Order: sequence, then structure tokens, then C-alpha cells
Amino acid sequence: MPGTNWRTLCFLFAAPGLLAQDPVATGIDQFHRGDYQGAKVTLEQAVKRKPRDEHARTFLALSRAATGGCDAAANDLLEVFSGTRDPELKRLSGLALVQCDLAASRFGAALPMALELEREFPADADVLYESARLYMKAWNDVVFRMFQKTPASYRVNQVSAEIFEVQGRYAEAVAEYRKAIEKNPAAVNLHFRLGRALLMQSHSAQAVAQARHEFEAELKLNPNDAVAEYEIGQILVTERKPDEAAPRFERALGITPDFAEALVALARLRLDRKRYDDAIQLLQHAVRLQPANESAHYNLMLAYRNAGRSADAQREKAEIEKLQRPPEGEFTEFLKKLGEKSPNQ
Repeated sequence: MPGTNWRTLCFLFAAPGLLAQDPVATGIDQFHRGDYQGAKVTLEQAVKRKPRDEHARTFLALSRAATGGCDAAANDLLEVFSGTRDPELKRLSGLALVQCDLAASRFGAALPMALELEREFPADADVLYESARLYMKAWNDVVFRMFQKTPASYRVNQVSAEIFEVQGRYAEAVAEYRKAIEKNPAAVNLHFRLGRALLMQSHSAQAVAQARHEFEAELKLNPNDAVAEYEIGQILVTERKPDEAAPRFERALGITPDFAEALVALARLRLDRKRYDDAIQLLQHAVRLQPANESAHYNLMLAYRNAGRSADAQREKAEIEKLQRPPEGEFTEFLKKLGEKSPNQ
């Protein structure tokens, strides 16, 4: 089937010395080598001789799917997926079903299988790759239909702006968000996204002032937007207005108590005021929420140190060093072989 990478479905089944004796092993070897038509013929004969051989039936179904027979193979693949106790056969049959549905643009049918595969094999590269392909193709398909069927809607401008943001084209994103707001001034989240795009485009005083205006406009539409409150607080910090910034962070936390970034931002202001106990309480909460948040650990270390709690400060220093330590393992070794620097080097 065009566009289907069936080689990702292969795994080692039989030793080479057995291939001449065992038609099942021969057919699987043909499948491994990309001879899907030959594998299909060999395995059809093997299944006639061994109708209960689970590997023969599975790879026959895979070979049929790989040679354009997805519809004919679907029931057999589903039967294997639902009934086998062999996790590898389950994985292979599930991946084949997802690939078949993707090739036919049956995204709704592919999604439940992809989700089940993710639950069963959460760290499997092939499963995650096929899921990523599914989500990307489904998103592209829906966006295409949106542009085709509702070209004048504010949503088209919004999604265009979001695409420009991903591409780093912030001026174009700003223009599209403004068009969307002009079409629907009461739409929630547009002012916030425009504010963020303005800040990504520039940190000039004019851009910052415009961004704050957009965040304030968002809060008029949605007073419970904790992130808009936080962004205004950050702007006020950069403008050296801590007394105005602190209530913004407090309001953000009143809306979303587990907002880690707001906890750290407010704790920094408490540190500046020498309110170390208050800062420690906020930062302890932040590191419980986000154990890998380096900024939270760093500020907690400072708070402990300033409060005279040297042992606690040393513990936080050790946590920071652990977070900054370059990763070990195959990828790091691979980078070394290439002569590249490892992360954090």
C-alpha cells in the first residue's frame, strides 16, 4: 500500500537455519525482506498446512495488508489483536490496522486502536510514531475542510495565526489574530493569543503595552483567566512595579492554586521583600507540583539560604545539579561517536 512503512512491523521469529525446513519461517523471512507478495503466497500454503499456527495467520494477514488487501485482512488482524496472548503479535496487528485506516483516511476508526496501543505499549517508538502520524493527518484533514467550507469564519484566521506562531512568523500571526478579533470581538482566548504573539514578536515598550492591553481585554471577557493575570503580572515585574504585580499573581493563584509558574513568580517578590517563610511555602508547593522545575528549586535554595536553613539549601543545590546533569545512555554515546556535544555540555 502506498505510503505504508511495513518494515516497521518486522521482528525476529526464526533462526536462518530453520528457514528451509519451515514454510512459516520462510514466509516471515520474506516479509522481513520486503517480499510481501512472496510472503503472502508462502504463508497461504503454510496456513493450509498449519491452520492454527498463530504466527502464520498473523503474518499472512500482515502480508495481505501490505499488498493492498487491507479490507480482506482487517478481520484477521482484529482477531489476532483481540485474542492473542503474544504481546508482539498484538502490537504488530494493531499497528497494521492503524496503518490501514490511515491509508484510507478513516481517522475515526484509527483513533480507538491507536489509543489502545498507547495504553498497552506506552514507550514503544513505532506505536508513538503511528499515533503522531494519525493526529497530524487528522488535524491536516480537518483544517483543510475548515478552509474549504468556512473560509470567511474567524476560526480560519485563528488557525492561520496559530500556524504562523508555530513557524515563528509572529508578525503574520498578529495580523491574523487581529482579523479574527475584528470578526468576533467576543471570542474567548483571541485577545490572549494576540497578546502572547505581540510579546513573541517584540519586547519593545510599545509591544509590551499593546500586549497588556490585550490581556486586560481577555480578562473582561473571561475574568477567570489565570494565565492572562499571570502575564500582566510578568509585564509589571519587567516594568519594575512589584507592588502592582503581586496582586496579579495572587489573583492568578486564587483562580488556579496549582499554577506553578505563578507560585514561583510570587515567591520571587516575597524574596525581594525578605519574606522568606512565605516564599519557602510557595516554592515548596511549586516543586511538589513540578519536581523538574529548575527555577523553582533555584529560588527555593535562595529562600532557604537567606532564612538560615543551610542544610535545606544544600539539598536544593544537589537537586539543581541533578537536573543539570547531562543524560547518560545510548543517545549520549551516539552523540559522542558523532563528535557532537552532549546536552548541557
